[in-house]
Amino acid sequence: MKILAFSDIHRDASACHLIVEAAAQADLVIGAGDFASCHDGLAEVMQLLAPLGDKALLVPGNNETANALRAATDLTVLHGEVAVRGGLTIAGIGAAIPPLPPLPWRSYDLTEEQAGALLAPITKADIFISHSPPLGVVDRHAQAGSIGSATVLQTIKRLQPALVFCGHIHDCWGDEALVGTSRVCNLGPSINWYSL
Repeated sequence: MKILAFSDIHRDASACHLIVEAAAQADLVIGAGDFASCHDGLAEVMQLLAPLGDKALLVPGNNETANALRAATDLTVLHGEVAVRGGLTIAGIGAAIPPLPPLPWRSYDLTEEQAGALLAPITKADIFISHSPPLGVVDRHAQAGSIGSATVLQTIKRLQPALVFCGHIHDCWGDEALVGTSRVCNLGPSINWYSL
């Protein structure tokens, strides 16, 4: 399966057009959150990404809520859920995990406990999508240091998916690392190709 994956579009119309164009060559398209900016522009971005159709699986970022994302698109949104595409099981969770420090706008955040409750029922994943990276892995912020999620890390260790897609920490866009046998990729808004 040929996979196109991206994160953190943040209302970039040019990036949306490039992703839709490239998606013609993909079997699966994964968006790992932050389509809007501070909750603004979500409807416009989702309209631009609408041609992705059934190929797309999305998780919300911290710049849009799960409910807002579902209301803005007919594309499949995962938030503590799984979907099956081409015989592969894909699990996803969105939001900033753990919560970010107070910002001048309201970030969509989950505590580690809330995220754990959403992820606990998931027993299998070939691909795991999380807006937040795992703690200590592709999660290093220039000022704040390592700010990934312990729950996401534990979930990766428990499920051992072949691929893990995340975003959120812009300083780590393009970085990859292994957690056990799982390849963890912090994506960014560029076109990233994978095969599984």
